[in-house]
Amino acid sequence: MAGHSHWAGIKHKKALIDSKRSKHWSKLSKAIIVAAKLGGGDPAANIRLRTAILDAKAMSMPRENIERAIKKGTGELEGGNVEETLYEGYGPGGVAVMCDIMTDNRNRTAPEIRKIFDVHGGSLGGTGCVSYLFERKGLIIVAAAGNSEEAVMELALEHGALDVLSEEGKFEIYTLPERFTEVTEAFESANIAMEVKEISRMASNTVDVDADTAKTVLKLLDTLEDHDDVQSVSTNLNFASKIVEELTSL
Repeated sequence: MAGHSHWAGIKHKKALIDSKRSKHWSKLSKAIIVAAKLGGGDPAANIRLRTAILDAKAMSMPRENIERAIKKGTGELEGGNVEETLYEGYGPGGVAVMCDIMTDNRNRTAPEIRKIFDVHGGSLGGTGCVSYLFERKGLIIVAAAGNSEEAVMELALEHGALDVLSEEGKFEIYTLPERFTEVTEAFESANIAMEVKEISRMASNTVDVDADTAKTVLKLLDTLEDHDDVQSVSTNLNFASKIVEELTSL
């Protein structure tokens, strides 16, 4: 699991320093639209929407943008024809890659994602080609500094977390998707800051590659992350390997 959390940390840092804030807001708006479309516009009764709103606020998205996205999702405003889908494929070295997509035009998005895979030595696959290698889980990362391991573990497990690991000065908390919001809200109520909080697909087994292949895979992942319609990217690349750790620390 630690390899996955390293990738989550890289994405988190990238989001914090990325100057293209409007691009992040666009992705957050899509997540809010889909959540409101599927579960209604009341965050008190729609856990997915509540989580999407919290994510938007964490990125300083203006309240009016959030409210507009909710209204698009509920049909009060036009522009709510966003749908979610999943693309699966292979990167260089046979690394498995999955992309969670939210788009208002599949006919545009599919060839664009296919081209990104092709350009970086990968290939977009069919439904189910790699999804069997992944399991959806919630991940929360908390800094160990200033936080008691016993207190973090007790709080997490009390609210339904699956496991708590101590890794390199951080605590990694894993949850089932349906318990993710409860656990994050428990940490918020306890005023414990979370460096990363996300629900994503975690690989059951990881793949090691050489340095040149790792560079190409990382470029593929980075380019996919930058696409407007890609909400998240998952991979079974071993981020805990020495080669990848060295590359991602640059």
